[in-house]
Amino acid sequence: MPSSRHPRSPRQASLFPLDDLIDASEPRTAAEPSPRAGEDMSSAAARLLRIREIVAEPAAAVSPRGRQILARFPQARVTEVDSHWRIPHLHGNEGNVERWVRVKTETLILGVRRTLATRPNGRSADWIAPGASNGCAMACAYCYVPRRKGYANPVTVFTDIDRILAHLERHVAGQGRKPAPNQCDPTAWVYDIGENGDCSVDALISDNTADLIRAFRSWPTAKASFATKFVNRDLLRLDPRGRTRVRFSVMPQEDARLLDVRTSPVPERIAAAADFVEAGYEVHFNLSPVVLRPGWEAAWAELLRQLDDVLPAAVKAQAAAEVILLTHNRALHEINLGWHPRAEELLWRPEIQEAKRSQNGDDNVRYRTGLKGAAVGRLRELIAAHAPWLTVRYAF
Repeated sequence: MPSSRHPRSPRQASLFPLDDLIDASEPRTAAEPSPRAGEDMSSAAARLLRIREIVAEPAAAVSPRGRQILARFPQARVTEVDSHWRIPHLHGNEGNVERWVRVKTETLILGVRRTLATRPNGRSADWIAPGASNGCAMACAYCYVPRRKGYANPVTVFTDIDRILAHLERHVAGQGRKPAPNQCDPTAWVYDIGENGDCSVDALISDNTADLIRAFRSWPTAKASFATKFVNRDLLRLDPRGRTRVRFSVMPQEDARLLDVRTSPVPERIAAAADFVEAGYEVHFNLSPVVLRPGWEAAWAELLRQLDDVLPAAVKAQAAAEVILLTHNRALHEINLGWHPRAEELLWRPEIQEAKRSQNGDDNVRYRTGLKGAAVGRLRELIAAHAPWLTVRYAF
């Protein structure tokens, strides 16, 4: 699986940390976007999102949610487009690869969902809900969302949240009560509401996440679920009443420093779990992605011991985990070589990976079958040894 599209150069090798991508006169955003001691969430949002351009479909801009977002970023230049999927100066501009983080920081897209569909899942959730966003302001090097979006992956907010909520209400009502427990949940139908974005970051931009959490707390047979790498303490005020599951994604901090760009530090995600449980959320953990590299077993053992040491009994009593080994992608590999080649030294390992054609037609790569199975087994052993209270809901 060789690649030569973006040959290494001294300039590229210096891109991490990402200081080169941010003007020296501007606040830095590559380190810790969540609040520091004494800092409110608005300050954290200002460091993560400095929106200078809003690209909007006309119907999205004039909608109530669109007007709310435009009011939150009054300094932004607004550009009208026919489709949030076809924006030539973003998705069609290969030069944006070198501005990968800057585009995420400065650009926001407003669109309207053309279709609403709830798809069966059966792994992390029973159902994948139509998302209220696509893309993310963070820049995790392994993220699957940019694989089909061209050369830029800023947040797209869908402003027709009322249509999404009405669709979900009909779907939940149509399911009735869950007939039997499964790995997703013993009693509730679980809906993943953040498949293609991070709901904690979305909540900095609009009330879409808050509206979803409030809706699910009134549906006694269903539960919302989303994974996050950003600690947004504003969510603690939403009173989810046990009907929203937050899945904090964690990995060894030494891996996260290289791969989880612009996210909350892993220790902060772990420390936040107790506050979210106290606020009425169910809190699970995504051990994801598991990146196989020299020393990975010792690094994950240390992380599991940290979970065991830090988390109080109330969190442990309701916690469960998903274990997901890395799946990578050829197109994303090419993009990463243009802005963060050091990450690819961990992610792109042809000697231990094999091709995998995904259901949507992407050319992905995953760890070879025998190696992957052995790694999953080993991680289960580490969990049993260092965090035996942590139930593994599924692993792949």
